[in-house]
Parts: sequence; structure tokens; C-alpha cells
Amino acid sequence: MIVFENIGKSFGKLEVLRDINLKFELGQCIAILGPNGSGKTTLIKSLLGMVIPDKGEIRFKDISIKNAFDYRNQIGYMPQIGHYHPNLRISQLIDMMVDIRNSKDYELDEEIIDAFKLRDIYQKPLGTLSGGTKQKVSAALAFLFNPKVLILDEPTAGLDPVSSEILKVKIQKEKSKGKLILISSHIMSDLEELATHVVYLQDGQLKVFKELEALQDEFVENRLSRIIAQIMQMSKKMLCF
Repeated sequence: MIVFENIGKSFGKLEVLRDINLKFELGQCIAILGPNGSGKTTLIKSLLGMVIPDKGEIRFKDISIKNAFDYRNQIGYMPQIGHYHPNLRISQLIDMMVDIRNSKDYELDEEIIDAFKLRDIYQKPLGTLSGGTKQKVSAALAFLFNPKVLILDEPTAGLDPVSSEILKVKIQKEKSKGKLILISSHIMSDLEELATHVVYLQDGQLKVFKELEALQDEFVENRLSRIIAQIMQMSKKMLCF
């Protein structure tokens, strides 16, 4: 479905991705983890076409994404922080996105809009919304066009416990439909519930790409936070030799 082949990216003298090779398939829910500066954001932005790798190739359904944009119609993206024009109302933003994407080509998924009761505040300007409510709007837009691939960056950050559970149930539902879901989050308990696979990056290098269950068996540990802590310690020890 999505292949990263020998992906490398530098910003000046800083090498942020080093020969990354990954293959993601439909039905997987991938937790993308790593310390700050490990390359997670650059990896995601490379897939979205927001960053152009210096070397290597990214393929979406066996087709290179270089100089392409149509593939992004099959991706729903929820950024960690949504930046919206403050004077736009929620209804105007959603209507604008539907017009841009030509909704006749899609079966709209408005389940999150209804679950978060966004219609009740449709006429509120985006500039007046709290961070948590903006997160709800971002989630609604990510799922709206029923995409085959979802990229969710810190999806539950800023959400209250009830809203967080609503979103996690929705993610589980989409996973059960066989969609590919990529999640970057610092909330390990959420990832334990949702992820089927774990990608761990450190210093721009791929250290781990395995099924979560395999990692739990390998480390004899169910808690993902403790598994990642052990992987980090192992990586530091290797750097000392």
C-alpha cells in the first residue's frame, strides 16, 4: 500500500532521515514513535508531499508520489495543531472543504461531526474555539471523505476524556474496516489500545518496525511505555560501543 524505500532527508548539515525502509499495508494501525527530533514529523510530511526527500522513493499503491498529488485524496490528515482562518465559521470551513474535494466523488462520513455535536456550534468562528474544540474540527475533517488512509498526529491531545473515548472508538471502527491508520502520539495507553504495529525512530534511523504483540512477547511486557524505554536504553548502549 505505502512503501518508503531508502528515504533520506537533511536540513543543512542535520540529517533527519537516514535510509528509511518501511512497508505499510491496509488493515494495519501503525504507532509512529521516537524522541523529539527523531524524524517522525519529517517522515509524515514526506508522505503528505509537504517535504521532498533528498533520496529514495515513496510509493502509494505501487506508484511514486513524486510530482503527484491525486493520491492525497485517499488520505485523511489530522494535524497536532490545526491552523484555520479565525474568521471562518465551522460550517464555512466544512462546506469549503466539501466544495474543494468535489463531494460527489465521495460518500461523506459525518459520524464524528454528530458524535462531537459540532452542528450545535456550526456558526462559531474558528478563532473563538478552544484548542480541544479545534481538535474536534480537525478530526471531523480527517474522517469526512471516508479515506482509505488516516494520518493522525497526537489525535487525543487536548481532548476531554469523553471526547477522547469517542475518537478512539471511531479509530477502532475504521481499523476494523481494513483502513491503514498511522498515529503519532505521546499517550502510550492510547496506542496500546489502537496499534497493531510499532515504528520506532531515533536520530533519524529506523530502530524497530514490528507487530505490537511481537514486541510484548519479546520484552515480556504489556505496557508500551516500558517497551519503548527498554528500546531507548538498548540504542544508547549500542552508541557507546
